[in-house]
Amino acid sequence: MASEAQKVSGQNNDNHVFIPKPEYTKGQPAPIAANNGLSFMSFDRNGDGGSAAATAAALDQIRDAKNVNSELDLAHDSNGGIRTKWGLGFTEYDDCVSYINTRKFDIPEGGVALPLRYSINERPSYSIVPSNALWTDASRTLDAEALRQEEERNKSLALYFPKVLKDARRISEYYPGLSPTTPECMDKLGVSLAHCQSECKNFYDAHEVEKVFYQEIERLLLEFFPDATDALVYNHDVFDKDYQGDRTEDQDNKNPGINANYVNLVHNDLNDNSGRLRCQELLTKNLRNFGREQNYSVSEAEEKMSRRFMSINLAKPMETVEQYPFVLCAWPSFADQPYITNYRVYDDRVGETTRFTHRDDHEWYWFPRQTSTEVSMLKCYDSVTDGSVSRWSFHSACIDPTAAKDAACRKNVVVRSYVFF
Repeated sequence: MASEAQKVSGQNNDNHVFIPKPEYTKGQPAPIAANNGLSFMSFDRNGDGGSAAATAAALDQIRDAKNVNSELDLAHDSNGGIRTKWGLGFTEYDDCVSYINTRKFDIPEGGVALPLRYSINERPSYSIVPSNALWTDASRTLDAEALRQEEERNKSLALYFPKVLKDARRISEYYPGLSPTTPECMDKLGVSLAHCQSECKNFYDAHEVEKVFYQEIERLLLEFFPDATDALVYNHDVFDKDYQGDRTEDQDNKNPGINANYVNLVHNDLNDNSGRLRCQELLTKNLRNFGREQNYSVSEAEEKMSRRFMSINLAKPMETVEQYPFVLCAWPSFADQPYITNYRVYDDRVGETTRFTHRDDHEWYWFPRQTSTEVSMLKCYDSVTDGSVSRWSFHSACIDPTAAKDAACRKNVVVRSYVFF
């Protein structure tokens, strides 16, 4: 395997399919993944990015699966929960809330105790995205139904666990001398806080967001990371459960649509493979890039990526967040924990996200009532693997138990970026 990439035989040297080798953090256990952690790009067929191989792997796993519930050895507890090797979990959110209300948790100033939903499926999972042609292929109706049922079953393989969240604005109280508004905080914890007074007037207008907000965030990143050489904001999502307009995604028109749902599962958007592969795809192919076009050759991209680079997600509310806030987990508390790979299968690529099982010592943060000028930042990938810096955070949405019953749901924009050094 090449030091930075494999080249598929028969391809032109400057247009080869890029296959990142797994780059695990020093001391990190191997992930729970297919192909011993190798990207499905290794199985590219006629430019499909390994999507056919990933779909076949998903179907094989369904056929070979045993009764997962018996493998998990779940046992009901007298408290109404389920005893697991990861602690006491709950199938129902309200049952977890009731358990929290009957127990005494050490909740610091600005903190809160609430349920967070973790996966309990210690196998790779596969999500065949809605745009995949398989769903409309009349010859594959049986495969489609099997995959649909598996996706629903995977949703059930998650439990709510009681967690205590600390106020991220108070990080310096937990780590003396470490301010949440510094790159040092991002290097240590994988989370940080910035500020932005945006000139964007309409965050529901994808083209205005790209024209105005992307440039604002790129400037913010270069100011936040003074050692960075350049930054690339490449797409965004808008979250608003109460939005009354058209929510439809329009890839051809660079419109991501408006999300009605908040992701209520502990996860990270990238991993050892996809952090590097996604970057190369954006630089050389503009693949699903809502931002300005990039025109790097493969060799130029590899040279750029030979130095440190990282992926940062930034979330800015349109108004003060009252309900469904983001919550972020600090890197040191899970640095030695294997992640579980979730494969997102498109027609021309296989994305990799990650899920995690619960641990009592996960260090969670939130920004209570995050304002419209506060930008929460979380690291999704860092190319540095020697253990000297955080590799990523993981995150979720949650229900704020301190909010009023009629509190407005979160309205915010989330942008995804790469920062190069």
